[in-house]
Amino acid sequence: MIRETRRTQNSKQDKIQVVKSQPSVNSLREGQEVIYISKSNRLERYRKEQGRLWVSYMDTDNNFIVDGTLTVDSLNVKTKLTSYKIIAHNMNDDIGTGEVFLPWFGILEGGDLNSVSSSFLVPYSMTLKKIIFRPETISTGTHDLTVRLKKHDDGDITTDTVATATYTSTLSSNSYIEVVRSDFDNNPKFEANKNCGISIQASGDYGGTIDWKITSVWETEILI
Repeated sequence: MIRETRRTQNSKQDKIQVVKSQPSVNSLREGQEVIYISKSNRLERYRKEQGRLWVSYMDTDNNFIVDGTLTVDSLNVKTKLTSYKIIAHNMNDDIGTGEVFLPWFGILEGGDLNSVSSSFLVPYSMTLKKIIFRPETISTGTHDLTVRLKKHDDGDITTDTVATATYTSTLSSNSYIEVVRSDFDNNPKFEANKNCGISIQASGDYGGTIDWKITSVWETEILI
């Protein structure tokens, strides 16, 4: 009887301790395992083995977060992939008080969404993270610069404004400025299958034809 009791006790798995502070390699003894609930409410299991700290993450909704680098030989996405796209809109233009539509390729701006280079047929939903500008020599002072995202819905040529932002700080020659997502009055997002464009409009003339270096960054939802 004593032998059976002892065998049962030895076969029982010890309960893993839940700790209140994030474990480190120095806080655990060799072979020890603990559970830690992170500040993001994620369950993390730590074990010290061969002098190293090992960690695995548990979830309740099949959403996995990688804090470090994910390295794979092959990635097969079944439904949706969110990626980031960088697009250049460089152009050479005399920016006055009229609205100018940025080119998506080449260097020719447009006066509306009907020109070839100023419109972009969006294949997937795209959200503007930021758009950055570097104007060449500005000779007639600085003025507010309004950025607008515009679109044509499928089946019509009515131009709708998606979102608007105004840069009110000083624009300096050969200097970097940026307009970010939170600057817009509405979500700066282009839905799939829309004919879309970006326009800029100044409150005054910048003085002559100059080069504009312009780059936009987009969060893109690619549906497979």
